[in-house]
Amino acid sequence: MLRNGDGSGLSKDPRRDSREPRESPPRAKTKKPQDAAPSQRQLRVAEEIRHVLAGVFTRREFRDPDLAESDITVSEVRIGPDLKHATAFISRLGRTDVEALLPALRRATPWMRQQMGQSLTLRRVPELSFLPDRALDYATKINLLMRKPEIARDLKTED
Repeated sequence: MLRNGDGSGLSKDPRRDSREPRESPPRAKTKKPQDAAPSQRQLRVAEEIRHVLAGVFTRREFRDPDLAESDITVSEVRIGPDLKHATAFISRLGRTDVEALLPALRRATPWMRQQMGQSLTLRRVPELSFLPDRALDYATKINLLMRKPEIARDLKTED
């Protein structure tokens, strides 16, 4: 409430005299971008990138002999909320030494981005990085653990 020059408690706006100031409602906590689930657009763009990369790896048009002779599979692509950075999870068919290919993939990244730019209808082609896909290794490890006799004994249901 504002005071007039004479000390009376009247405000400049006579409609506001009888009302108390309203408090704004508490704001809902928003999720941080890294905590949020990917949007439909992110999922769609990531899947398109995965298809383009899978086609590039299938055609084997690389100058690098390490990549030209390798059977590389792109299992998943994750893209950031701003669509500027994409991470491709790769594995080699029948082999576990995918880390040996990461330097060659980093060298070939500009060419792969060029291939993506020709196939995708995006304003900007996202930066591309590669990580080995450990999901199959993890699933195999869990499967072996579940088959151990001491664990199988604990999992048996009582009839």
